[in-house]
Amino acid sequence: MSDANQIVNSIQEYFINVFRYKYTRFQDRARRKEFWMFALCSFIFSLVIQIIPILGQILGILYSLAVIVPGTCLGIRRLHDIGKSGWWMLLAFIPLIGAIVLIVWACQDSQPGENQYGPNPKGI
Repeated sequence: MSDANQIVNSIQEYFINVFRYKYTRFQDRARRKEFWMFALCSFIFSLVIQIIPILGQILGILYSLAVIVPGTCLGIRRLHDIGKSGWWMLLAFIPLIGAIVLIVWACQDSQPGENQYGPNPKGI
């Protein structure tokens, strides 16, 4: 039972860290683990919200407004971590192909060492 609690606490920690100041800046870099933990939490929260009839729609709108900036910042920081410009995030507006390219890039490993966007977050 303690392993399950540790996993839940770990997921909550990553999700809460996204809303802190350091994850709402477009500079710097973000690790794969941080990016995917936030994506997983957002997906689970969205599924739970969809179960609730009318209140779920209101909560869904409020949740979308709450995570749009941190989610975008985290995606751009993830692109920075693999050495790509944050402007590549605009690929999301190209249906299907843009989303596939961004997912593939989000799965790539970090560039070793420091790049133009800062130090490697694995070493921090």
